[in-house]
Amino acid sequence: MFDLDRWTEIFQTISKNKLRTVLSGFTIAFAILLFTLLFGVGNGLKHAFEKSFTGDAQNSIYIRSGRTTKPYKGLQSGRKIQFRNDDSKFMNEKFAGKIQFFSPNIERFNVLAIYKGEQNRYTVRGVYPDYQPLEEAVIQEGRFISFIDLKEKAKVIAIGRMVEKDLFENRSAMGKNINLDGISYKVIGVFSDPGGDNDERFIYTPFSTAQGIYKPNDEVDRFGLTFNPILSADEAISFSNMLTKMLKERHNIDPRDQRAIRVHNYAEDAKKVQQFMMVLNVIILFIGIGTLVAGIIGISNIMVYIVKERTKEIGIRKALGATPNSIVGMIMMESIFVTAIAGYSGLLIGVFALKALGKSLEKYFIVNPSVETYVVVGATIILVIAGTIAGYLPAKRAARIKPIVALNDK
Repeated sequence: MFDLDRWTEIFQTISKNKLRTVLSGFTIAFAILLFTLLFGVGNGLKHAFEKSFTGDAQNSIYIRSGRTTKPYKGLQSGRKIQFRNDDSKFMNEKFAGKIQFFSPNIERFNVLAIYKGEQNRYTVRGVYPDYQPLEEAVIQEGRFISFIDLKEKAKVIAIGRMVEKDLFENRSAMGKNINLDGISYKVIGVFSDPGGDNDERFIYTPFSTAQGIYKPNDEVDRFGLTFNPILSADEAISFSNMLTKMLKERHNIDPRDQRAIRVHNYAEDAKKVQQFMMVLNVIILFIGIGTLVAGIIGISNIMVYIVKERTKEIGIRKALGATPNSIVGMIMMESIFVTAIAGYSGLLIGVFALKALGKSLEKYFIVNPSVETYVVVGATIILVIAGTIAGYLPAKRAARIKPIVALNDK
């Protein structure tokens, strides 16, 4: 039940002891502020790692060819490895149950794109329809490349949002024809990409069309695929290792040659990030707990001092008929009130500081530093409980002192 007299008495005590109240509140607010900033910066690091992986499916594997660096089976080093259409068939037959999406890729850089008076240079990729989920491209208008386009070797393209913006300004590109290095292509779709502006400056055309124009001998530049999502990180890594091994055997490459065929498996990156984040979480948790413990110790010391300072006041109250429970209750209510207000203030300051510093911290690889509400609220509640206990124990001892002893305290 709300007791107006009790709260009036508490506010009078606080107003008469401003310095004591400010110091105790500062200890609590500072502990919560540090806790909030610490977890906010930790989450900012997590967001930075997550952002670095946007733009491609997290179960993606990309396979590129290079040159051999070691002689093998009578073949000289420096030999260029060239993928061909048969490699696509080989991989899909050998690993049918482990491949989810698959697309060979023809890549042409610095292609001049012209639409009426506007022109710019872009990278053109010849792909299968399965390439869309690899890049996590989202169709804004029209559609992506289809298998019918592949079969008919259609001169059609899906363009990124920034290509449309560059060449068409505020107009729609749908159905328009763009000249790419002297060849006319019809725009059938416009896509956005979570990877940002750079990934939205690509142009996609059917693989068969690009191969017929740029690679007349069944040549393939690289392969992109996603592994079955049911595979664990370790299983996915084992799969890509086996895939690499079999491709090296197929192309007569020394198993120790790391440059002839390069495989980038996102599962390996994800595993490293998970391990790093686990270590980071442990460090943040350890420091966070240390911060709370320091705050609890600070509150305890201050409450012991406060109760000691008020010993004579407690003696007067007891002499006037106050019960021990009423004295303890008053001190505890004051402790809870100051702790709660100071903790919430520290929380607000920490949250606003993270928002204010958010952009400036990006150069330090800290993106969108923020903290979950339940974390700091939980930390504040812990400090409130600690403040309550810290106030209760000395208050209980003080309430047992005889009035004559308390009045003689100096």
